[in-house]
Amino acid sequence: MLTPEPPENVVPTVEPRMHIIETYFECCGFDHTFLQGGTSVYLWNLSRAFAARGHRVSIVTPAHGRLDDLRARYDVEDLPYEDTYTLPLVLDPEIWRGFPAETGIELRTTAHRIRLDGVDLYFLSNDCLDRLPTTFYPPYSTKGRDLVFFKPLVFQADSVRFLRGWFGEERAVVHAHEPYYHYLLPAALRDDPTKLVVSTVQSNMPIAKKVYGPEVRRLFELLDVKAELPDVPEGTHPAAVLQYQQLTHLHYAYPPDHVALYELTAEHSDLIDFLSPGQLDFYASFRDTPFAELFERLPMADVVRRNAHKMFVGGCAISDEWLAMDPAEVDRADVLGGIGLDPALPTFFHNARYAVHHKGQVELVRAVDRVLSAGLAANFVLRCIAGEGIDDPYFHEVARRHAGRLHLEWERVDERRVFAYAASSDFCVFPSKFEMDTFLIAQGEAMACGAVPIATAQEGMAHFRHADGPSTGTGFAVNRSFAEDDELLVSALADRFREAVTLWSEDPARYRALSERASAVAREFTWERCADLHLAAFGRLWRGDPAEQPRQLALRHGWFEQLRDDADSSAVAEAAVAHGAVDVYERHAPLDADAARRIFAAAWQRADFAACERVLERGPDGAVERQDVDRLRDRCHVGDDDRLVYRLAHAERVELVVPSEPGADGRALPRVQLLERTAPGVFTGPAPGRAADSRLLLTLSSGRVTWDEVRHD
Repeated sequence: MLTPEPPENVVPTVEPRMHIIETYFECCGFDHTFLQGGTSVYLWNLSRAFAARGHRVSIVTPAHGRLDDLRARYDVEDLPYEDTYTLPLVLDPEIWRGFPAETGIELRTTAHRIRLDGVDLYFLSNDCLDRLPTTFYPPYSTKGRDLVFFKPLVFQADSVRFLRGWFGEERAVVHAHEPYYHYLLPAALRDDPTKLVVSTVQSNMPIAKKVYGPEVRRLFELLDVKAELPDVPEGTHPAAVLQYQQLTHLHYAYPPDHVALYELTAEHSDLIDFLSPGQLDFYASFRDTPFAELFERLPMADVVRRNAHKMFVGGCAISDEWLAMDPAEVDRADVLGGIGLDPALPTFFHNARYAVHHKGQVELVRAVDRVLSAGLAANFVLRCIAGEGIDDPYFHEVARRHAGRLHLEWERVDERRVFAYAASSDFCVFPSKFEMDTFLIAQGEAMACGAVPIATAQEGMAHFRHADGPSTGTGFAVNRSFAEDDELLVSALADRFREAVTLWSEDPARYRALSERASAVAREFTWERCADLHLAAFGRLWRGDPAEQPRQLALRHGWFEQLRDDADSSAVAEAAVAHGAVDVYERHAPLDADAARRIFAAAWQRADFAACERVLERGPDGAVERQDVDRLRDRCHVGDDDRLVYRLAHAERVELVVPSEPGADGRALPRVQLLERTAPGVFTGPAPGRAADSRLLLTLSSGRVTWDEVRHD
């Protein structure tokens, strides 16, 4: 096997000079005609930034049947690499009905190289990887029907074999992206001392997403991987809580013969990379979400804590090309007038792919309809990008109803047109839901043009500081949402639209200050900065520096068992107050009346009623006021009339979640009933039977979502 020489004409860098190998299912950001998703753009920009620092950079990706297209525009080198083998596939009989229990795909893989901007791009080609040349990714509909569904798995095996065969014993950092697309790779390279593996969590896929275990075991045999698959039972969980997770997009239940992707990558990788501090924080505990209680009971929680020392933020960025364009050169009157809007009115801008639940677009359109119908003097430019068009007639109905105030489009357009929209807008709106966005480049792009953000206070978007206080905030925040068709989100967006228009009209100086701050914050996110963050982590790994224990992360998430005995007692005690950990507090400070009241008050605000009860059990008598004890004990009441009454002053919504029996397809979705808000902090509705195993889902005014029990008298 030939060893490729390093690319020429690179700028020297400080030691250590590393070989960084980027690998992902789609690394085509160098050519817009190949582009499928944002990860591809991320990879290309980051790779160029590494190369500009003098590091040797290679990219390994499938050719996707596009070699002829590449040859027409680039100098493609056919490499002396050929790998012929049979990929064994053990098929889940519950999914692949009518298929044999095990089958094989005959493969002959070749490799081809393009050298561009100091980066070596390696394209792997075979009969399977060359399928789907226009879409690259197998549609979900192929699962159980067409073996092309396993195209990403074929690439995993091919990439491992190529890394071993082509790069041999060369020392390199292998930077892989999205666990679903590389879960075999960390274990396969674990025992190779020359390959250091960094796994990037590119999107917030469900952390406990699983694949068929026998399939993975057989592929480990093919790749000569000695690692054992985890075999930890998940236990039993409250049916209402477990079934409800399907509605949150945060967790799904799997049969016991399946294995979690993130566990395979976290346990065997050397580092775990995240796109933003908030994304890392969110993935650590899922705090304040409907999934948090269940997550703490899953084996995955131990996986996260055990590997927390590997976690770092490599970051993400806005493209250099976007930042180089000047918003002042855009003619607002021409841009807005050209789409039938009034340039004299404050203008709101949304730009995202058409993903109604992920991007909060149903709630966005409802809120726009509400404020425009009420006479708000404003423009809205909504881009919901969809190749096949927007299939929801309500979107088009609202656009027709508010012609001259609302411009709706879904076509892909030139980036300069999108820039012109952003530069002509006063506010940008990103009501993303379910914590699916991890950096949200589109929000940063609009902010860089001076658009003041209105966005959900998602952890993964916190770096844009729209949810900060007045001294550092860049705009307006609405609470996170973990519900489909969320009326609370609709109302909050409508309120922010009115507030924003009032600010723009009546306090232009404050608006300008926010606009300038938004632009300055967004422009901090450059690929130079992103390269700095990655190279600092890669350098520590390359040198073999010991990893630091994530003490602050442990304090923040209440991982008290990970804190050493010499930890700062006062800091641990304060964290114990925040988490309602009475036993931990007692180990570091006396549980006097003042401490008991503080822990009780913090737990009450979080609706952590179990912690409140622990304070009453362990604290001094009389430390908690009688009225507070009564509020705790009497918050839920089911009377003789079979009516449920729930009282909590800081609750915004209370829902009764009743589990159901599985249907013919084996799927069980709970019945969710919204309790009527009959007075501030008072919610009523029909009570479930005592044997219903139902739970109450609370949405607090802070945005926290948590669970409570139904308490029968």
